Amino acid sequence: MKTKIVLPALFIILFSGITVAQSYKGAIGARFGFYNGITLKGFTNSKSAFEGMLVSRWHGIILAGLYEYHFPVKEVKGLNLFLGGGLHFGYFDGDRYDNYIGHHYDTHNDYTVVGGDLIFGAEYTFKDIPLNVGLDWKPAINFVNDDNLWFDGVALSIRYTFSKK
Repeated sequence: MKTKIVLPALFIILFSGITVAQSYKGAIGARFGFYNGITLKGFTNSKSAFEGMLVSRWHGIILAGLYEYHFPVKEVKGLNLFLGGGLHFGYFDGDRYDNYIGHHYDTHNDYTVVGGDLIFGAEYTFKDIPLNVGLDWKPAINFVNDDNLWFDGVALSIRYTFSKK
């Protein structure tokens, strides 16, 4: 019974303030967290965006492609919540990764992984300067060569924005 009330109420709250989600067409910048690198985001319409990330970790690289849906916060102009998902491909130093996750193998194998990602976050786009700041959480799971969940994907992104004009 509670689910019949809570889910529709949550849906109404989330979607009641939706107008136009983004105030920019695309953005490029840096991503800081456990995965440091670059981020590139482009909107396909007023609420949907693709984001690409090239990050470094464990002496290797990880490339991620994400589809995101944006929800503006009506009370704060320039603030959006977003959620989405996508895929990643990575190659990194096996010794560093094994130590991080608690494996104490002596194989010295490097990892090439393919997996899936979720992303949840908020971003603020400044009105008078071409700057966007976002904070997100990007948990991931690998499907190829590793079966671990990565829950530590919290990051701050700072991007230069390109206007819609």
